Amino acid sequence: AITAGGFLLLWHAPWLTSAPTNYVAEALVALEPETPKVPEFVVTHLPTPEPLKALYLTSWAAGTKSFRDHILKLTDETEINSLVIDIKDYSGRIAFPVINPVLIKIGSQELRIPDVKEFIGKLHKKGIYVIGRVAVFQDAFLVAKRPELAVKRESDNGVWRDRKGIPWLDAGAREVWDYTIAISRDAYAVGFDEINFDYIRFPSDGDMKDIAYTHFNSASSTRVKQMEKFFKYLDKGLNDLPLPTSVDLFGLTTSSADDLGIGQKLEIAAPYFDYIAPMVYPSHYASGYLGFANPATKPYEVVKNSLDLASLKLLNASSSPQKLRPWLQDFDLGADYTAEMVRAQIQAVYDAGLTSWMLWDPSNKYTVGGLDK
Repeated sequence: AITAGGFLLLWHAPWLTSAPTNYVAEALVALEPETPKVPEFVVTHLPTPEPLKALYLTSWAAGTKSFRDHILKLTDETEINSLVIDIKDYSGRIAFPVINPVLIKIGSQELRIPDVKEFIGKLHKKGIYVIGRVAVFQDAFLVAKRPELAVKRESDNGVWRDRKGIPWLDAGAREVWDYTIAISRDAYAVGFDEINFDYIRFPSDGDMKDIAYTHFNSASSTRVKQMEKFFKYLDKGLNDLPLPTSVDLFGLTTSSADDLGIGQKLEIAAPYFDYIAPMVYPSHYASGYLGFANPATKPYEVVKNSLDLASLKLLNASSSPQKLRPWLQDFDLGADYTAEMVRAQIQAVYDAGLTSWMLWDPSNKYTVGGLDK
C-alpha cells in the first residue's frame, strides 16, 4: 500500500503470498524521480552574409583551442564575418565525424574537429557564417584505398604524382563524384552553411608526359566538357538541400581564353555554383603580367584588372558578376605582404564593383592591420 506520506508499506497477507514479485518492483520504480533527458544538439544554418568577409582555417587549426580563441578574437574585433574551414584537404582525411555508411566504410575520417557541431554552433551564435572547404580531386587517402580511381602513369600503370608527390583522383571517375556529394551532405548535416570546392580540375604540374586516365577518355571528350559534366552532376546531387556552393578557380581563368590545360573556364563553371572564387593572388602571376616585372608587388593593379576581366566574362555569359568572391593574398610570396598590400587588394575588390572576399594564409596567421575594425 502507498501511504499518504508517499512511502511504500508492505505487510503479510495471505492473498499476496503468491503474487508476482514484479508488482513490488513496479511500485518502487514508480516512486523514483524520472531521469532528465539531455536535449539533442540542434544544428542550425545561417544565410550567406552580404558582404562576406572571410578567413581560411585548416582543420587542425579549427580543432585547436589556441587557434580557435585567436580567430574568434579576430571576428570580435574586425570586420570578418565568415570562416572557411577545411573539411577534406589534400591528405583526403575528413575532419569531422561522418554519418554516411559509405564514408564510414571507407574510413577516411580523422577527427581533427571532433566537436564540430558544437564549434559551429558557437560560431553561429556569434553570427559567423561557416564554409566547409573540400579538396576534390587531390586526395592521398582515397587513392591509397582505391588506386583504381587514381590518375595513372602511362609507362607502368602505377599511381601518378604531381611535383609535390601528391596523387590525384581521376576526374572522370563517377564514384569520386558520388563520394564528394556524400561528404558535402554530411557537412551540411553537422552545420556547415556552404561548401567550397577546390582542386576541381586536372593536374597542372609533375611529369605530364607520363600521365594517363582510366575514367576520362580524351579521345571522345575534352577536359572542359569533363569538368562541366562533373559540375552538373554535383549541382544535381545537392540541389535538394538549401546549401550554397562555391568553386575555387585559378586566377588566370579571369583573363585566359582557354582552359589552361586543366579543364577550368570561369564562364563554364558559373551556372552550377552560387559563387565563383578566382584565386587572384598577385604572387601567382608571371613576370610581365600587365608589364610588371614582379606582379606580387602590385596587389591593387593585379586584383583590379583580374576582377574587371572576370566580370566582363560573366556578363558576356549572361551571368552576374556578383557571383565573384575572390581569394586574396595574405602570405609572403614574391613580396613581404604588409597590411597596406592586403588592404589594397580589398579596395580593388570594391573598385571592381564587388562586395565580398576571402583571405588566404596557409599558416592562418593573418595581418590584422589589413582589416577594418
